[in-house]
Amino acid sequence: MPARQDASPASQTLSRGIRLLEELADARAPLSIDDLAARVELHRSVAYRLLRTLEDHGLVTRDAAGAVRLGTGLAALAAGVAADLQAEALPELTAAANDLGMTCFLVALDHDECVTLVSVEPRHTVTAVAQRPGSRHPVTRGAPGRAILAQLPPRRWPDGVDARLASDVADAAERGWATSHDEVIPTFRAVAVPLAVRGREPAAVAAVHVATDLDDAAIAARLEAAASAILGAL
Repeated sequence: MPARQDASPASQTLSRGIRLLEELADARAPLSIDDLAARVELHRSVAYRLLRTLEDHGLVTRDAAGAVRLGTGLAALAAGVAADLQAEALPELTAAANDLGMTCFLVALDHDECVTLVSVEPRHTVTAVAQRPGSRHPVTRGAPGRAILAQLPPRRWPDGVDARLASDVADAAERGWATSHDEVIPTFRAVAVPLAVRGREPAAVAAVHVATDLDDAAIAARLEAAASAILGAL
């Protein structure tokens, strides 16, 4: 796990621009420049200049009223992240999501966090969870985090792995899948299986649901089939 050499950003301007994009992604709705400036604690004029630059690169757009939203240029950038892995995972996750009737997604390790790369909701359900690509949570939380930690030696584990979590990770490594409840998304349960792709950081295939007639082992078996198919395609 690469160590960051300095806790402070190398470029304050770039860091501020990224924070603006993150706020827009979290909001999932257009925001005014004033709202964005307040959220990232910047003067309006500074936020405006940053947004103009992001707009020039197609990363944000503004409507007639001046409200800002994410631009389509981000989709092109996102598609280039582990493009082969995303391409092979999408059909397998789609099939698994429809078979299980729950949202299925692929996460990868990034420093001390799990990052969602691909997410698919089932066609016919009213209780599916929206797991937005690009969303993050600490690797020490949730079933995907346990499935990823199970692929790492303890010396690579981040701070915050207590005895209970270490025991859960050991159990996940032994049986081949992990579970969690009410950790990342309140009231939801998750099941995850490891996805070890040579030359890449550890990843996991996961499913999240509110309630189901399937037991965790059955969900894990379907996810393992999807993970095996992804690896075979790669």
